[in-house]
Amino acid sequence: MEIKDIIQEKNIVYKRTSLLTDKAMSYCPGCGHGTAHRIIMEVIEEMGIQSSTIGVAPVGCSVLAYEFLDIDMQQAAHGRAPALATAIKRLNPEKHVFTYQGDGDLAAIGTAETIHACNRGEKIVIVFINNGIYGMTGGQMAPTTLPGMKASTCPFGRDTELMGNPLRMTELVAHLPGTYFVTRQAVHTPVAVRKTKKAIRFAFENAENGVNFVEIVSNCNSGWKMTPVQANKWMEENMFPFYPLGDIKVPEKK
Repeated sequence: MEIKDIIQEKNIVYKRTSLLTDKAMSYCPGCGHGTAHRIIMEVIEEMGIQSSTIGVAPVGCSVLAYEFLDIDMQQAAHGRAPALATAIKRLNPEKHVFTYQGDGDLAAIGTAETIHACNRGEKIVIVFINNGIYGMTGGQMAPTTLPGMKASTCPFGRDTELMGNPLRMTELVAHLPGTYFVTRQAVHTPVAVRKTKKAIRFAFENAENGVNFVEIVSNCNSGWKMTPVQANKWMEENMFPFYPLGDIKVPEKK
């Protein structure tokens, strides 16, 4: 390496992680999935665990993760990622295993798998992207859709008397004995990204202690029928009051 290359390397403040593939991101402009992918891959690269990590993604926007994450991945049926991750981890206890799931997947068809994996204390990391809607399939109401929030299946807004209340999955699993670390973060600003990356790093480092559950509140500007800027503002004003950011369950210091 020449001197100029060494100097340039030392002056680098930030560079793209090598654990993302060269394929261009196909998510909608402004979507938080791409940022979440980058954070996870940065953590895996910094921990030096690429060859020992297995990711599991099911159906929905999360299924596209296979195209972008340069690690071993396994596809699960809709909602079944925690069950499949349980099997992988139990058969390969030396591996780092995580799921990457959306709210329609994790909080609807996969509710049972999520709850029971968390209750058993499986040694996995669950990354949960919550944008309050079914993004990939046409913007239908999800279990996380806010009261009064419009979707293709509730065009006049979610009526809680008719359609029930949204599920706060993160608070729900925090009460289960098998969860070790439970947090809710976001990726819409540099500060939020740093906090989320710190949470994901902590989750991967402590997965052997039980389920580490990281929710990321994100937007779905295409599903919400907004520009990315409008969607982020709406998220701050509406999603965050209902789904407040911060750690919900942290391990007791010994």
